[in-house]
Amino acid sequence: MNKPLIHPYIPILIGVISISLSAIFVKLAQADAGVIAFYRMLFSVLIMSPIFFMKYTKELKLITGRDWLFSSIAGIFLAFHFILWFESLNYTSVASSTVLVTLQPLFAFVGTYFFFKEPLSVKTIISGLIAIFGSFLISWGDFQVSGIALYGDMLALIACALITAYLLFGQEVRKRISLITYTMVVYSISTICLFFYVLLKGESFGPYSAMNWMWFLLLAIIPNLLGHTLFNWAIKWVSTNVISIAVLFEPIGAAILAYYIFSENLMPSQIIGGIVVLLGITLFVVDLKLIKKFFYKKA
Repeated sequence: MNKPLIHPYIPILIGVISISLSAIFVKLAQADAGVIAFYRMLFSVLIMSPIFFMKYTKELKLITGRDWLFSSIAGIFLAFHFILWFESLNYTSVASSTVLVTLQPLFAFVGTYFFFKEPLSVKTIISGLIAIFGSFLISWGDFQVSGIALYGDMLALIACALITAYLLFGQEVRKRISLITYTMVVYSISTICLFFYVLLKGESFGPYSAMNWMWFLLLAIIPNLLGHTLFNWAIKWVSTNVISIAVLFEPIGAAILAYYIFSENLMPSQIIGGIVVLLGITLFVVDLKLIKKFFYKKA
């Protein structure tokens, strides 16, 4: 394998910063959660369209009826993930919301256990209990502040479950078609779903200020397209575990940005709970055998 032009950790770092900006842009946008989600997905689809129509339209013939069904379900789950997560940011802090959404790997394992009969390991159970305890600390601390903050935490947890369902329904389809085609199909379905959601809710598609349009566009370009594209590039050179660990830094980056932009201070329960959640998820995604092998060689 040829060496990359730049060290893979540099794009990974930029990717982490990119996805950390997602919650910040949502908080800065002055619009309903459904509207923000709609324009994020719409602009993503529009930006991807030239590449898709030039090179990937032939792959649409490979998508079976079952694939379309699963892609549609995935797109709907993705739409409501964004709605609930964006809505959670109206009630709880950026730190609490983003940390709770990082529980996604554990939700994924629960899903694969029930739907694909993948076994539960001792490491998974321990890491899950640690992460759940951390999320309890965050929610307990937010409840001490107000019930509204706790409501925001619950929305973030449901959003986390929905993004897991999105990934579970999409994984089989993704094996047969390219990333560009799959993303284009699911994002398009998600955009249509969000359009009707906004329409039925009676929320406004516009007009909005120039600043709002800028936040909508940046949400599509930076977290959606740039962040995940950089991770997909880096995966050629590094382990999946490296990417998984890197994504866990999103809440840290988002919390730091929220402190400086919105003056959001962290309570001790949020700091401790966040650390506990990240430790639990880290234990889940890290290959302990590789760590033991590393230290054995160094000994």
